Amino acid sequence: MAPDQQQRGEDESRAETDGSSLRDRYVERRRFLMAAGSLAGVGVLAGCGGGGGTDTDGSPTGTDTDMPPSTPEPTEEPTEEPTEEPTEEPPDEPEQPSLEERYPGLRILSPEPENAEAASRETYTDYINPREEHYIRNHYPTPSIEEAEWSVSLTGLDEEISLTMEQIKHDFATDSVTHTMQCAGNGRSYFEPQVGGNQWTFGAVGNTVWTGTPLSAILDAYDVDTSSGFLSVMGGEHPEGEDVFTRSIPMEKVMEDTMLAYEMNGSPVSPDHGFPVRLLVPGWFGCNNVKWVNRMHVMDTMVIGTDWEEEGAPEDGQRTYTHWQQYSYRIIPEEDDRATHYEDIPVYDTREQMERTDEIDNAYMYDQVEKSLIGYPEEGATVSPSPAGTIEVIGVAWAGDDAVETVEVSADGGESWNEAEFFGPVDSPNGWRLFRYVWEDPGTGEQTLHSRATDERGYTQPATIAAQEDQLRGIENDQYPWDQGGYGNNAYVPHGVTFTVEE
Repeated sequence: MAPDQQQRGEDESRAETDGSSLRDRYVERRRFLMAAGSLAGVGVLAGCGGGGGTDTDGSPTGTDTDMPPSTPEPTEEPTEEPTEEPTEEPPDEPEQPSLEERYPGLRILSPEPENAEAASRETYTDYINPREEHYIRNHYPTPSIEEAEWSVSLTGLDEEISLTMEQIKHDFATDSVTHTMQCAGNGRSYFEPQVGGNQWTFGAVGNTVWTGTPLSAILDAYDVDTSSGFLSVMGGEHPEGEDVFTRSIPMEKVMEDTMLAYEMNGSPVSPDHGFPVRLLVPGWFGCNNVKWVNRMHVMDTMVIGTDWEEEGAPEDGQRTYTHWQQYSYRIIPEEDDRATHYEDIPVYDTREQMERTDEIDNAYMYDQVEKSLIGYPEEGATVSPSPAGTIEVIGVAWAGDDAVETVEVSADGGESWNEAEFFGPVDSPNGWRLFRYVWEDPGTGEQTLHSRATDERGYTQPATIAAQEDQLRGIENDQYPWDQGGYGNNAYVPHGVTFTVEE
């Protein structure tokens, strides 16, 4: 469990005394980013505004041109031709900044659709990440949307309801939550043999403050029966004829803390992150946090069956609504004939689904599993011990809807472990925890560190990824299951960092 108030005070006091080098890095890092024009007053620990990519303003490039009067023949009386009206060339369209310019803290995996992850481990030494360092996962190119023209429909009721952005923002309650959002495919590149898709390493995860309207307020206002069933939420970014990105969220979670988010770190959500509005499901994998929401459908089951699939489509063809709920974002071994499509499942905790394979084939990516990342030292860096001969190891840990109980650090490949300590704020159960470990005898030369988190239920990160031929569906024998989607990887060995310690 998270430390009590007194313990947190002791942790923070100790961080003030021993963590000056960490704060110095924060300050220098922020100075650099601000000098580069990539931040707009982002606070280190609070939800202060973090601006999106800077717009490039264009000026008219046309010039007024006066045409001279014609010259008369010498034998004729001079006559004055009318002067033509000056003409102005239309201004050039302002050149939009590239994805790299908009997000200087990201490594670009694909420019269109836009997919990018944190470029540096240093991202994981802060509590709040600016949007310039928050990963982007898009299935289709970012749409161009006018907020005033956007609406979200609520269907599955006796009468369809349409909500404008103005109504969503001002007619209901407003809330903010710090949420660690992670792509379900984060860590995919560590699977062997390699699986398809964007080859995310460690950086498809970020911790930011989201502000929006609780869905409970909207559903209560329209007297929706929320005692059971699902709210299936659809994005509006798909090109014509393509799958609609849809996720079915159980009503229990919808009413607990799910919201329609329109601000990120105090500023409007950027287009690449879902402007003007996205679903925010605290604690759950990013695939559930539907961007560009334009429809919410109240229903008894998940989206399933022919009513939600494209009429007349071949078996392997496009599936209008069901693809990303039933066919994707699940733990499915390569050789598999049991990919059951459910109307409902008995539990929405991903880790518990993987423990109950007798009831649930191929777990759905819902609640996040326990995980940690070392942010400092950086991969491939050369570091110098402090005057006392120590190295301060900094990182983050999270476990979705569950609290992180402990984080341990190993310098010998997992043979032995030493417990780290938490520091910094605890303003949300769904935001990550900062941890630090003072390594007292680092040695010199090349070193490798690993970290592992344990949540409040006692679940601990496994060591490795299982072999494909093992056909695991859950975490067994300290191994994470190999799956053809490369989802949910929380094995600590591939997430370790290797660096050099100077003498």
